Amino acid sequence: MEHETTSWGMAAKATLHCLTGCAVGEVLGMIIGTALGWGNAPTMLLAIALAFLFGYSLTLWAVKRAGLTLRAAVGVALAADTVSILVMEIVDNGVLLVVPGAMDAHLSDALFWGALAFAFLVAFLVTTPVNKWMIGRGKGHAVVHQYHH
Repeated sequence: MEHETTSWGMAAKATLHCLTGCAVGEVLGMIIGTALGWGNAPTMLLAIALAFLFGYSLTLWAVKRAGLTLRAAVGVALAADTVSILVMEIVDNGVLLVVPGAMDAHLSDALFWGALAFAFLVAFLVTTPVNKWMIGRGKGHAVVHQYHH
């Protein structure tokens, strides 16, 4: 049964948290891959790995500040963020793959940044209802809420 306190605002906040980590990781991964002259596939894999790393790190930092041990904080981060980040990454990378020219655009191209912004917007719109559903069932970001002061 869905908790009555689960609001779209709460879900949007959880999704923005996820989007922040994903965006930092993805952009950093794309910069590194481009700077090293890597192709699309290894650059995308690095960007996805860094999106997970930064997404989890934001939660780890927050719950460690609340006094959890590192082991407990890792468990909370995995429980809170895995599905949200996974959905976000599937959607935003899927969008980038279907936008004509996006995968070949350079960091200095407006197409790169426009396609990335569009992909993040679509991912936010798809991931927010997923987060609402999970929070309403005591999963996902609901796990973190008990540590927020």
